[in-house]
Amino acid sequence: MNPIPDHLDYGLAVLFIGYNPSIRSGETGHHYANPNNRFWKIIHEAGLTPRKYKPEEDGELLKLGYGFTNIVARPTKTAAEITKAEYNTGRLRLMGTIEKYRPKIACFVGKGVYEHYSGKTGVAWGEQPESLVPGVVEFVAPSSSGLVRMSTGEITDIFRQMNDLSAKQIIETSDRP
Repeated sequence: MNPIPDHLDYGLAVLFIGYNPSIRSGETGHHYANPNNRFWKIIHEAGLTPRKYKPEEDGELLKLGYGFTNIVARPTKTAAEITKAEYNTGRLRLMGTIEKYRPKIACFVGKGVYEHYSGKTGVAWGEQPESLVPGVVEFVAPSSSGLVRMSTGEITDIFRQMNDLSAKQIIETSDRP
């Protein structure tokens, strides 16, 4: 099973960061391709996309300012199969990616993704008070996996907070001399 390609560009509005690709994503080469994953529905219902996209359109979201990567590149059935060594390697690679591409918001799709990246525990949903990469807002959202017991509505409400962050950044940028 091969890793799937990242979709990256400089200055993205949001870089979505998952645990790792599912087996289905590894088979198709597209992010959030498992039919039980609610990602595409959630970001549309949160108002982040004008319509519900399909996994095979993941590269098209670069036009909207959205990119995709994972903390670990190896596809697995569940995140429980990821080793500590893979997380450690992935953390360093991910930090380099964020430093290089400097998205406005780094959205960690899963609390565990952020905990492995930051080394912090007990984090809250939403914007984090301190970023490891200055100037990049770190945002923690629930995993969109069908295995997560939160309702789609609850997850969507958390993702929706990124609209407010984006509006806040636009205002702050326009207030600068």
